[in-house]
Amino acid sequence: MSSTLRAARAALDGITATLTADDLRAAAEVLDGAGQVVLVGSGLSGAVVLDLAYRLRALGLRVDAPADPLTAQLAAQLAAAQLPPAGVCFAVSHGGATPLVIDAARRARAAGASVIALTSYAHSPLTEAATHTLVAGGQDLVFGLETTASRLAHLAAVDALAQTLLTLRGRPAEQALGLSADVTADHTS
Repeated sequence: MSSTLRAARAALDGITATLTADDLRAAAEVLDGAGQVVLVGSGLSGAVVLDLAYRLRALGLRVDAPADPLTAQLAAQLAAAQLPPAGVCFAVSHGGATPLVIDAARRARAAGASVIALTSYAHSPLTEAATHTLVAGGQDLVFGLETTASRLAHLAAVDALAQTLLTLRGRPAEQALGLSADVTADHTS
């Protein structure tokens, strides 16, 4: 357990060296101008994608995050390929080498859309396909520890991005958050 916690702490501490306010602002600006956002992630990155989908929807963005494991691969690639130039494909992959994620990113780029990559490594096939890259969690760790550490680092990056987007969008995002809070309250009482 202590090695897992040390790895998580190192990944979270390392974010300040790999993810800048300028990186977050650039990604937030692209998202703010997007008519549609397609989120893509596979395996353990799927949890990060689900969290990101909720956060972006709560801020008022139109988000498509295919989650059904049986159809997600085809749905994600099709959705990415059909993005308009004002659309954004947000691709999450720890190692940046997941074929499904890379293919969706490449298809989105071919369609003229922007691609934001959230990954643990600055140099990967995914970052080559991206127009914007957010790097969080790239420590060299024992197999198994890096998956937990990177997932936590990616969730922290999503939190920072959501906060940046909230600040950028201002009142419309605050209104969308109010609606989200109302919907949540309706189902928790």
